[in-house]
Parts: sequence; structure tokens; C-alpha cells
Amino acid sequence: MKDLGTAAVLACSITNVVAFYPDGAWWTPCIMEHNARLLEVADSLGVPESFCPVRAMLGAFVTRDRFPIPDLLVCGVGATCDDFSAIAQRLSGMGHPIVWWEMPHRRPPEPGEPAVGLPGGGVAPTEQVAIVEAELRRIGQAIAAAAGQRFDENLIAAGIRRGNAIRAMLDELRTMVFTADPCPMPALEMLIAEMLAIHYCSDRNETDQVLLELRGEVERRVRSGMGVLPPDAVRVFWVNPVADLRVMNLVEDVGGRICGTDYMFTHALDAIPEDCPPMEALARTALADSMAGPVSQRADRICRDAARFGSQAVLVSRIPGASHCATEGAIIAEIVRSRLDLPVIEIEVPSNTDAIEPGLCTRLQALVETARGRHA
Repeated sequence: MKDLGTAAVLACSITNVVAFYPDGAWWTPCIMEHNARLLEVADSLGVPESFCPVRAMLGAFVTRDRFPIPDLLVCGVGATCDDFSAIAQRLSGMGHPIVWWEMPHRRPPEPGEPAVGLPGGGVAPTEQVAIVEAELRRIGQAIAAAAGQRFDENLIAAGIRRGNAIRAMLDELRTMVFTADPCPMPALEMLIAEMLAIHYCSDRNETDQVLLELRGEVERRVRSGMGVLPPDAVRVFWVNPVADLRVMNLVEDVGGRICGTDYMFTHALDAIPEDCPPMEALARTALADSMAGPVSQRADRICRDAARFGSQAVLVSRIPGASHCATEGAIIAEIVRSRLDLPVIEIEVPSNTDAIEPGLCTRLQALVETARGRHA
């Protein structure tokens, strides 16, 4: 739970282990949470709308009808979402034992302090990498013990190579979709494709096949000049996942297209280093989590990626109740405007947008029209 990408690579490297993130209970899909009463269950347990929609996970553990209760629960704490940490602690109090591991807040190296590069272009003090490496080794040993096996770093190295093959395929897919004109793949499908990198939806072989098919289809569409949106669709960079997945379609309905994303798990998309010991490589990947460091560093990457994909506007979707969303959107917007001179809006997306959809469409249309006017 919580690290979104790193522990899953570790777990999937160990024989006879299936990994998944119960964090994703709020995305399966979100509109069904109301029918399944997951949010109502969370409400009844004192975890109301003041928490982010990940509280659906609490309801899923109580109803036990969304996924099998795991044989082992692993959860990152420290530089993670406050809402999630509180909910995970509640699960522990309800009798679900959790193996906790500490993620330190990524800090800039002091002058002269030894440091190493991270996936995605950042750096971290060597001391922090060593701390996370020790934590992940402890987690790996716990997973191997639960599976009745000996912890073997050679298996981890093989798992990293397998994970990198998937990440490379996804990078090719994202690059083609975000740069081709007309757009060959809609936003919702691409969001789901990116989510596969988090934990392979518990099936690496099937993830391979899905991404291969998607890449092949996009290649065919690009070769034939076929798109799913008009050629003049405005190129929008999207920040943060939405609580109601249907909103991904709205920007396309008003004349936009997604060209670049940061759904809070960019570290699950970057290649894991293969030029260092495997546990150190995973530690570097964990520390590359954009949510584990200053918002300004996350904004740096958003600016780089938006420029790389030729984005014409940036949209920041706030997650209701999420502690990290209170101020980060404004900081990201300010940095993007000052560096790229792009129009930026913030929207808040509840778990069901039926009541606010007309107003939401108006704001999205205004963003698209503003961007189009600048590039007329």
C-alpha cells in the first residue's frame, strides 16, 4: 500500500507472489463505489468526506467483496499521504496486521554531501538511498518469508529487467499518443494503460499483452493518419488522477486532448536503474516518487514534460479531501505560468460529478478556448 510502483516490482520478483494495491479500490470504477456502498461504510466508521476518496479502501476491507484479503499487507509511511496513513492505521486497529516501512522526505543534498541520481532526473543524498534500501530489503525478506522462500537478490534483478521492459513499452506508447496528430488514443484508455505500470493489475503476462496490443493499434493508426479526435484538438497536460474517471472524457468533448500526464506515480513509469545493485535501484526508484519531495521539484518535471510533448495548457485536478492538494496545485500553476507562459486551471473532481458537470464543462471549455486563442 501507498508507494504505488516500487514494492510491487519487489513482490512480483519473488516466485508465487501476486501483488496489488488496495489503494486502487477508489478506481474500480469510482461510480460503482456508491452502488457498492464503500464510501457509506467508510462514513459509518468515522472516515467521512474530509478524507480523500481512497477511504473507499476501508469500505472494501470491511465488505470483503472487492478483493481477497491479502496474505501480507505492506505499507509505506513517512513522506506519504496523511489521509492514507490514517486509514491504513485504522485497518491495523481493525485486526489487519501491516508491515510498515519508512519513506523519508526527499531533500536536496547539502554542499559536498555524497548524492546519487534518481530516475526521472532528480538527485538524493546517498544517506537517504541507504535508508530506503535497508527498509525495502526488510520488506523483501518479509514477502519471501510469507511465500515460504529465501530472499534472493538475483530474482529481484530479473524482476527489475522485466519491469523495465513494461515501462519501456509504456514510454513508447505515451510518446506516440502524446505527440501524434491527430490523437490516436483517448485519454481514459491512456490513463488505464498508465495504471498498469503500478502493479501490472496483478498479472504481468496479461499486462505485456495489453500494452503490446495498444502499441500495435496506435502504430497502425499513426501510419494511416487515423485519429480519434480532430487534428486541431488543444494539447492539455493533466496533473493528478480524477476521482470520477468519466471526467477524462470531458476535456475531449470540449475540443481538447491529453498530451502529457502526472498522475502522482511518474516514478512507476521511469526505467529502474540496472547499473547498480538491485535493492539500491529500487531505493532510488522509491525516492524518485514526485510526492515524496518538494512540490517545486514535481513542478520542474511537469514543466519539462509539458515542453517535451508540446502541451498548450495545463489542468490540475484536485482530489477532494486529499491533504496534499490543499496548496500544491497553486504552486504548480504559478511555476508553470512563469516558466512556460501557459494557461492553467485547477478543478476539483468529486467521486461523482453528475451535479457539477455543466460547470466543469464550462471551465474546461474556457481553458481550451484560451489556449486555442493563443495559438491561432
